[in-house]
Amino acid sequence: MPCILLTGATGYIASHMWLTAQEAGYDVIGVDSLVNSSPRVLDRLTTLSGREPVFVQGDVRDAAVMDRCFELARERFGGVQAMVHFAALKAVGESVERPLDYFDNNLGGLLSVCQAMQRHGVFNLVFSSSATVYGQPERLPITEDSPLSATNPYGQTKLIGEELLRGLERCDARWKIAYLRYFNPVGAHLSGLIGEDPRGIPNNLMPYVAQVAVGKRPHLNVFGNDYDTPDGTGVRDYIHVLDLAEGHVAALRYLADMNASLTVNLGTGQGYSVLELAQAYGDAADREIPVVFAPRRPGDVAACYADPALAESLMGWKARRGLKEMCVDSWRWQSTNPQGFEG
Repeated sequence: MPCILLTGATGYIASHMWLTAQEAGYDVIGVDSLVNSSPRVLDRLTTLSGREPVFVQGDVRDAAVMDRCFELARERFGGVQAMVHFAALKAVGESVERPLDYFDNNLGGLLSVCQAMQRHGVFNLVFSSSATVYGQPERLPITEDSPLSATNPYGQTKLIGEELLRGLERCDARWKIAYLRYFNPVGAHLSGLIGEDPRGIPNNLMPYVAQVAVGKRPHLNVFGNDYDTPDGTGVRDYIHVLDLAEGHVAALRYLADMNASLTVNLGTGQGYSVLELAQAYGDAADREIPVVFAPRRPGDVAACYADPALAESLMGWKARRGLKEMCVDSWRWQSTNPQGFEG
């Protein structure tokens, strides 16, 4: 079986990718510093897969750590065929407060990963990009040829990361890269054993709603109810984390089969408002989600959702899970793990 190396492997998206990739026939080795994730994820992965995870703890900016990953992959699986690079800091607000940390971690980590790949003769890479590279969208739905810009340091690291990788491709034809622009990952594994476990106050909507539903927070703050949307609240494109993981598997297959790079949106193409999501989550949890309206936040846009047609055309991938399933799966995780992995 082909072996893939996951960075940020015990994080929210990567842990779901680990299982999905194994189910699709890949051997997996993971690396993570555990700065923003729990080692208990590895125990849950063992339970779910029946296989002890092959894991290296360390920072991807450390060349010795990366070399150890490739050496271990050779010992266990005969070598790495492709990498999926998830490791990054990802909180927009925090990036404004700590821009240098974000530039160092996200761009320094990407450079270190690429240098390690080159040292070990691996040139297929799946890069976790983001819808933030579209900045303030000029039109909806957002297509891959939409204008690119960044409104915060986190978005800058994704945009600059894409530019660095494209420069690498231009200089060395061996590189084949899948640029996956995520919209808003939500939900959890069907088992309820792994899910999103943010440190501190959640930066994203659904984990915040989940904590309100489980009683950790008194109410949901809704920033702005006077947008030009059906109910006045912001509209976003939410994608189930398992659909997202399946998109990564499709990208790996595309790189291997087509020997070509690609850039695609990973979203559903369907926008939901803050109030629609809160209502759907309340239905899934069978409880009311109290809402308190607050002023708009600077930089927020009225609506943002993808045109995912290119991903279906090129990779044969399409999101299959709807908002109800996203909320039900998230609630199963949150209600059985009210304190996350540390509970």
